[in-house]
Amino acid sequence: MNGPTAAQGVPAFLAAEAERVERALSEVLDEQLADWPAPLAGPVRYAAMGGGKRFRPILCVSAFRAVSVDEPGAAVYRIACALELIHAYSLVHDDLPCMDDSDLRRGRPTTHRVHGAAVAAVAGAAMIPLACRVLDSAAAELGLSAAERADALRELCIAAGAAGMVGGQWLDLEAEGRDVTLPGLERVHRAKTGALLAAAPALGGRAARAGQAVIDALASYGRSLGLAFQIADDLLDVTARAADLGKPAGRDEVLGKATFPALLGIDAARARARAEADAAVAALRGAGIQSPELEALARFAVDRAR
Repeated sequence: MNGPTAAQGVPAFLAAEAERVERALSEVLDEQLADWPAPLAGPVRYAAMGGGKRFRPILCVSAFRAVSVDEPGAAVYRIACALELIHAYSLVHDDLPCMDDSDLRRGRPTTHRVHGAAVAAVAGAAMIPLACRVLDSAAAELGLSAAERADALRELCIAAGAAGMVGGQWLDLEAEGRDVTLPGLERVHRAKTGALLAAAPALGGRAARAGQAVIDALASYGRSLGLAFQIADDLLDVTARAADLGKPAGRDEVLGKATFPALLGIDAARARARAEADAAVAALRGAGIQSPELEALARFAVDRAR
């Protein structure tokens, strides 16, 4: 198993896995962007290869490892890259002047600051069908049937669409400057952040041809982890420095966004994040999934420093 050991620790494991994802993503882009117009291929590559934690693709690979007798090969990492392409597109669009109007992402200028808002908007949109193409091709390479590939694509598209990330972004924009209840805030982030974090381990399970009960448990794990991850993000926005985050700190307050620390207080928000991480682990154990790797990632999502 390649998961984090007591000697190695989660940060070292994540760094090693992020390198594997980075290599796979670079290869995917080399293949897929070869015949694209340069003015579009350049911004897509800039957005996708901007570093970051690569947490979603790592969750996908770790879930595959948890339920498969095989080690994840190149095709599994390419499926994971499809998730990262969707995540990268969402960041491009989130940062646009008509959305959050951010200048910094992952420690460097945002895509629209480098390439212009119109080009960034088009590049972000182009990354959605690109992700679907990458996912379908990799799933076919693994030998998944047409029906299994369709299920995987449906999983990704629902997470990315109006019932997931896009709908969550709309709810987030609507809530700016307004009083938001705790259930309302949870609804925003279970869609905006949690949907793709639920799809990531579920797609790892689908790549391994796990049964539906196992896939459902992996998705449940991801949903709880997603909320824990967002609460931790909110806490970091209050307590961390921009140099540590790779993006402007205190941005939520500037934009008038409701946050978990604002509604609950810092201590109660931390406790809620830990409770969601516990729920994620319970979802795995309830389905008989023994994965110290996924459990460690759930804990890390809460305790991380960036």
